[in-house]
Amino acid sequence: MPVRTSGSGEVGRGKGVGLGLALVSAVAFGGSGVAAKPLIEAGLDPLHVVWLRVTGAALVMLPLAVRHRALVRRRPALIAGFGLLAVAGVQACYFAAISRIPVGVALLVEYLAPALVLGWVRFVQRRPVSRAAALGVVLAVGGLACVVEIWSGLGFDAVGLLLAVAAACCQVGYFVLSDQGSDAGDEAPDPLGVIAYGLLVGALVLTVVARPWRMDWSVLTGTAHMNGTPVAAGLLLGWIVLVATVVAYVTGILAVRRLSPQVAGVVACLEAVIATVLAWVLLGEHLSAPQIAGGAVVLVGAFIAQSSAPAKGSAKPVARGPEKDVAARRTAA
Repeated sequence: MPVRTSGSGEVGRGKGVGLGLALVSAVAFGGSGVAAKPLIEAGLDPLHVVWLRVTGAALVMLPLAVRHRALVRRRPALIAGFGLLAVAGVQACYFAAISRIPVGVALLVEYLAPALVLGWVRFVQRRPVSRAAALGVVLAVGGLACVVEIWSGLGFDAVGLLLAVAAACCQVGYFVLSDQGSDAGDEAPDPLGVIAYGLLVGALVLTVVARPWRMDWSVLTGTAHMNGTPVAAGLLLGWIVLVATVVAYVTGILAVRRLSPQVAGVVACLEAVIATVLAWVLLGEHLSAPQIAGGAVVLVGAFIAQSSAPAKGSAKPVARGPEKDVAARRTAA
C-alpha cells in the first residue's frame, strides 16, 4: 500500500508541475500580441516583428546550442522539424493568414490544433483517447469561437483559410515534436537544446522570408503607444524576445514532456483567452458578454481534458476496465 501511494503521489506532482508549466507558457505566449501590436502600429511590418522575436530569442539561447551541439549529429531531423514547423511555420502562416482573413477567425482555426493533436494520437499513434478529453477539446474550441466572435467575420477567402489551417498543422508539429524522445530515458534529447537549435533554424528561414534589411530600424530607438501611454520600443521588444518567446517555448516543451501532447494542446487554448484579457486591460479592447462566457467555457474544457487524460509516462490506456485496474494495483503492491 505505501508503494502504491508513493507512486501515485509522484505522478500527481509531476502532472501538477506540468500543468503549471503549461499555464505559464500560455500566459507568456498570450502576452506577445499585446507587446507586438504597438510596434506594428509604430511602423514595423508584422513579419519583421516575428523575425526580431525569433532571431533575438535564438541569440539568447545560443550558449545552450553550443553546449548541446551533439544534437546536430544525433537528432538532425528533430531539430529541422522543430525549427521549420514549431517556430517558423506557425509564425509565418499565422501572419500570412491574418493579412487575408479576420484575426479572430485565423486565431480560432489555428487553435483547432488540440483537436488535430487528438486525431494524431488516436489515428496515427493508435493510442486510446478518453471521451472526456475529447469533450474537453470540443468545449475549448466552442469557447474559443465565442472569445474571438467568429460570427463577426465570416467573409474570408479560401487562401486565408488554408493558411490558418497550415498554422494549426504547424502547431500540431510543435506539440508532437516536443514529445519526441521523452520516453528514451538518458538518451532523450535535451529540451533546451531542441529549443535553441529550433530557434536558430527558424531564424534562418524567417530571414529569407522577412528580408529584415528592408526594415525601418529607427522604430526600435523610439517609443510606441500602448492605449495612449508611451512605451519604449526596446522594452516591448525585450518582453517579446525574453518572455513571449524564450520563457514561452521553454515552459511549453517542458510541459509537454510532463503531460502529453493532447493535454498540453488543450491547455494552450488558454493563450487566446489570456491574449484577449490582456488586450482588454492594456490596449483598451473591451470584452463582450459572449467573449467572457466563451473564456469560461475554455477554462472548463481545459480542466476536463487535463484531469481526464493519463499522466505523461503512463502506459495505462484511458478506457480500462475495473478488473484490470485491480490487477494492476495488486501487482504494484
